[in-house]
Amino acid sequence: MPGDGIGPEVVAAGRRVLERVAQSYGHRFVCNEHLIGGAAIEAHGDPLPPDTIASCQESDAVLLGAVGGPRWSDPNASTRPEQGLLRLRKVLGVFANLRPVKVLAELVDASPLKSSILSGVDLVVVRELTGGIYFGEKSRDETSASDVCTYHTHEIERIVRVAALLATQRRGKLCSVDKANVLETSRLWRDVTNRLVASEFPEIDLETLLVDAAAMHLLSRPAEFDVIVTENMFGDILTDEASMLTGSLGMLPSASLGDTQRGLYEPIHGSAPDIAGKGIANPCGTIASVAMLLRHSLALEEEASSVEAAMTKVISDGGRTADIATGNNKVLTTDEFTELLIQQLP
Repeated sequence: MPGDGIGPEVVAAGRRVLERVAQSYGHRFVCNEHLIGGAAIEAHGDPLPPDTIASCQESDAVLLGAVGGPRWSDPNASTRPEQGLLRLRKVLGVFANLRPVKVLAELVDASPLKSSILSGVDLVVVRELTGGIYFGEKSRDETSASDVCTYHTHEIERIVRVAALLATQRRGKLCSVDKANVLETSRLWRDVTNRLVASEFPEIDLETLLVDAAAMHLLSRPAEFDVIVTENMFGDILTDEASMLTGSLGMLPSASLGDTQRGLYEPIHGSAPDIAGKGIANPCGTIASVAMLLRHSLALEEEASSVEAAMTKVISDGGRTADIATGNNKVLTTDEFTELLIQQLP
């Protein structure tokens, strides 16, 4: 689903990579394209049309660009592009959003942070995706408004299990982020997390941080984090902040997973309407999302690793899109970067 803004450009890059992987490794991928977001509103008056839902439910994986743009920016509008994405997450039952943040040595200079802070940064944020304030009951009258934040024990348990299991496969460190000094939902989150980790993952080193402290430490000691688990809104904000560690929002991928192998894969950036159609969008977040798609939904680890290695090689050789270019780097268009990456694949 290309979506809006630069979405069609970066999804086209991701699709080219998939086609090359299929050719190189003897696979056959059948791709169906459907509308979502603003494009779907324009065509059907619905940000998530029934045929889009049906195709997603019949597929092994979903690749998404981004949704939204100035044409649909009125927050008071009854129909908005982001409603399609929120509904899709519910329909697919994807409750765990994995957002890896790894700083490549070659991109240290692209970040606004000191290089000494960025050395060794390799973390994953696991964001709960289908609960919390985004999905709570909403109300508004002339003088007041409310957004209800609700979490149930089973929602917290399942996301913490995903994060803890991931930590056992990495460095064994888990940081749970909440706001337990203020919010009742966070107090429940902390109690459930402490109990579950102690009983099911006693080997895990569990740290608990308030969200404001976590935001600070992400910029002051990011290399000390391994796996971070948090609720929906906190995860949304913290991962955008974490993108600055890598130098650009365009670098970060994500995978949204549920109880089946089917997942939803998308870069964490938005539709960037200011650069749409200029051919300069960074495709790395989408291409890295394709690698996660190969790994998590199709169980093709070798292929996933080859895509990630190819992307690293292009960057190591000095290939950059404008958002991550520094010094004497050659600035590439979206298509040029994608072509160089494809040439690195077997």
